[in-house]
Amino acid sequence: MTNVPDPDHPPTVLTVILNWRTAEMTLRSVDAADVAMQGIAGGIVVVDNDSGDGSFERMSEALRDRPRIRVVQSGRNGGFGAGNNVGIRLGLPGGVRPDYVYILNSDAFPAPDAIRLLRDYMERHPKVGLAGSYIHGPDGEPHTTCFRFPSAASEFEAAARTGPVSRVLAKRTVRMDLPEVSGPVDWLAGASLMIREAVVRSVGTFDEAFFLYFEETDLCRRAAEGGWPTHFVRESRVEHIGSVSTGMKDWRRVPGYWFDSRWLYFRKAGGTGRAIGVTLAYLAGAMIRQLRRAFQPSGSGGGPERFLRDLTGHAVRQVFGSR
Repeated sequence: MTNVPDPDHPPTVLTVILNWRTAEMTLRSVDAADVAMQGIAGGIVVVDNDSGDGSFERMSEALRDRPRIRVVQSGRNGGFGAGNNVGIRLGLPGGVRPDYVYILNSDAFPAPDAIRLLRDYMERHPKVGLAGSYIHGPDGEPHTTCFRFPSAASEFEAAARTGPVSRVLAKRTVRMDLPEVSGPVDWLAGASLMIREAVVRSVGTFDEAFFLYFEETDLCRRAAEGGWPTHFVRESRVEHIGSVSTGMKDWRRVPGYWFDSRWLYFRKAGGTGRAIGVTLAYLAGAMIRQLRRAFQPSGSGGGPERFLRDLTGHAVRQVFGSR
């Protein structure tokens, strides 16, 4: 099934870019998005997530003579989802709702045709609720951005990381091999993600209970349950640096908000019992990993400090209510 384009009413796109203390990088992203929005009805809104470092003033000054671009202040740093929701709810000038909302990370730079290709793909596939780009680094290397929904099996495999287990559960892992062609996936990373306005109306925006991580997983899951699948669009290309605002690449210890988001995702997807079950599955996989390390100490790899202890402690506090 395809839509017939209406030249008198071209579909509109609202591009939302969230900034937190990366004003210069965000301005680069805005420039790339502005080029990619040429010929597309709509506009760009830049949301400063209460940076408090002069970012809002710097961006407002740099973009003041570009009427298609607005810079707004969130007023609080509520995280990735809350900040993007400020822009989504703002809509186009005059409060007009767009046909599509395009979420772009502040450290991501779409190719000149990237946004148009996402829009056109969704126009051709009216039952697709969300669509995302092929993401690559500055060196051209593809990033892993296509995923399956997490489950007890995927948690078990992620912790065990042993050959036999990984082979048996190869089709249950969260990370997917990058598809060679455009098509359905469970969920996509939110660095370059287009959302149909009908999805916003039917299942809502990002859940602001997630401060950071799992919010796009949750949105794609809710959309899928509402009959709106997510598709990967191979032809749409976006360069992405990654982890500039979050500092994830430099984590020595996983922050508490990651555990909060993980628990919330599984609880929303199946109740407290499921959240407990997947945590136990991870711990069981970790036991297999420890046995392997006892026999193969070299090449066993490392991980964030105290991860298992933090994961277990967080689960216990959630279950027994002693936060």
